[in-house]
Amino acid sequence: MPTIQEWIHSLEEGAGARVVRWVVFIMGLIALATIYNVRAFKNFEHPSAMDTAQIARNLSRGDGFTTQFIRPADLHFLQARNEQFQLGDPQPDLANAPAYPFVLSLWMRIGGFDYAADPDAPSLTNRAELKIACFNQFLFFIVLGLTWSLARRLFDNYVAWISTILLAGTDLMWRFTQSGLSTCWILVLVTALAHVLVSEIRAFDEDPDRVSRLVLWSVLAGVLTGLLGLSRYALCGLAIPLVVFLSFAFQNRGFMMGLSALLSFILVLAPWMTRNYELSGMAFGTGGLFVMENTDRFPEDKVFRLMNPEQLNSPHDIGKVGIDEYWTKLDANLPEIVQNTLPTFAGNWILALFLVGLLVPFRNSAIARLRWLTLGAMVILGLAQALVRTHFAKLVPLVNEANYLILLSPLVFVYGTAMLSSLLDRLEFSGPFAHRLATVGVVIVLSLPLISKVVNGTGSPLAYPPYVPSVIQERGQWLDEGELAMSDAPWAFAWYGDRRTVWLPSPFAEGFVEMHAQKPVNAVYLTSISLDRRLVTDMITGQNPMLGRFAAEAVVKEEIPTGFPLRHALAEGFPYQLFLTDSPRWLSSTNPANASP
Repeated sequence: MPTIQEWIHSLEEGAGARVVRWVVFIMGLIALATIYNVRAFKNFEHPSAMDTAQIARNLSRGDGFTTQFIRPADLHFLQARNEQFQLGDPQPDLANAPAYPFVLSLWMRIGGFDYAADPDAPSLTNRAELKIACFNQFLFFIVLGLTWSLARRLFDNYVAWISTILLAGTDLMWRFTQSGLSTCWILVLVTALAHVLVSEIRAFDEDPDRVSRLVLWSVLAGVLTGLLGLSRYALCGLAIPLVVFLSFAFQNRGFMMGLSALLSFILVLAPWMTRNYELSGMAFGTGGLFVMENTDRFPEDKVFRLMNPEQLNSPHDIGKVGIDEYWTKLDANLPEIVQNTLPTFAGNWILALFLVGLLVPFRNSAIARLRWLTLGAMVILGLAQALVRTHFAKLVPLVNEANYLILLSPLVFVYGTAMLSSLLDRLEFSGPFAHRLATVGVVIVLSLPLISKVVNGTGSPLAYPPYVPSVIQERGQWLDEGELAMSDAPWAFAWYGDRRTVWLPSPFAEGFVEMHAQKPVNAVYLTSISLDRRLVTDMITGQNPMLGRFAAEAVVKEEIPTGFPLRHALAEGFPYQLFLTDSPRWLSSTNPANASP
């Protein structure tokens, strides 16, 4: 039986001390998450967050991978492959990668979700979105644990704890936990992949002749990369640096290891790619159209709102997009990424130390090889970020799904902290206390944005304009479940209103008529996305002049254009919101919500 002295020694230096440190750290994280959610919670503002949330809700209800956010382009491809498909049928989603919605749907099944938005509640925080944020924060805690373990395997306790604390003290990471995006889920996969590669490098260094073990690690690396591709399609590009790394970094075993990773990567993707091809004729569904957004041929979000994106006799044909147009988009976005995004993507100055560390030689083969793989992945993700930058990324800068470089943050923090440790060791301190004081100073300085956010808060949780969850939900409840709406923010009406919603088609007049002929459109919900724009440049002579004239008459003349079938208008919140229906449905509501927050 241990003596009292042995217990004290354990608590001070042994296993007991490690347990105490972890308990204190975890309790601190839980407290930080609680305070951050109280002081700085923000409802969803990125369209993709609402889109994936409503798909996850459909999955949790047993409706399959279907969507209530109807893109006209998706409808075109579904009907082109299946003439029997109707607008009123449950619509398979073609635009989103499946992994994160499936994971989120599991949380929705066990989390006791209440999707109602109470307009009379003292807090305007959406409860369902808060639960999703808590789930992502749990994933972030896993990322922190994996980061600590990775840094401990590569370096020492100092680098492990300081890199983990700095990552936990980065405000940008916490903003992503609340965004509703798949970023935290992908970070788990990225850090897990780094662990697999470190194990593979060490296994090769210990015994390069144990082929079965090397192949097993390569297969696992390929599976994780495949899961990354099923989380966001653009991340399939990470297979390139992975296969190159495995093929050239392991001497005569490299070809077999690279081939094993590539085959397992393909096998993971194959079932979902087959599903997409059968439904749309494209392996990535309409997810592959994101690279065409913001090109000269398809400005802003036009490609997804086209009734027919395969118009052979029109310039609006996706088959006519050439390499030069992709190059133009890359040329337009890449300089901004290099100048503005790259220096700040990690959320603080630790990136500078990582870049300096690229010039420092390491004797440890795992450290050296993983560092160069990280650099290769950074190049691929930077190119992907430039090519796949969508119109949504402009609506919500920085905290958006097109920010691919943020996915390398755990590795950047580990290597950056290692460089910090090396620099501090070279400085002349009067003792260990001065060294610790310098470390604390660095941690506080790099964590100042988070400290400021926690102390000062951010005010209202509403992402307004244009989203007021209780208002949109009320308008959705005015429609029956089988009825159809149309909106310039269909992701919000599908998520909050829980109704099938068509994105405003392009061109608007012809598209509305065609949609209305397939299935009656019972309501049109317009927000500041369409209404709060420059009258001449954006609306009258913009990309969709018919919609511009329609919105201009509604806003300026305060009347519904002649001949439009939805003659009844609710103008609460006008001119920032306008709700048009086929009948005054709001009259049945005893206490209609005010549309202004």
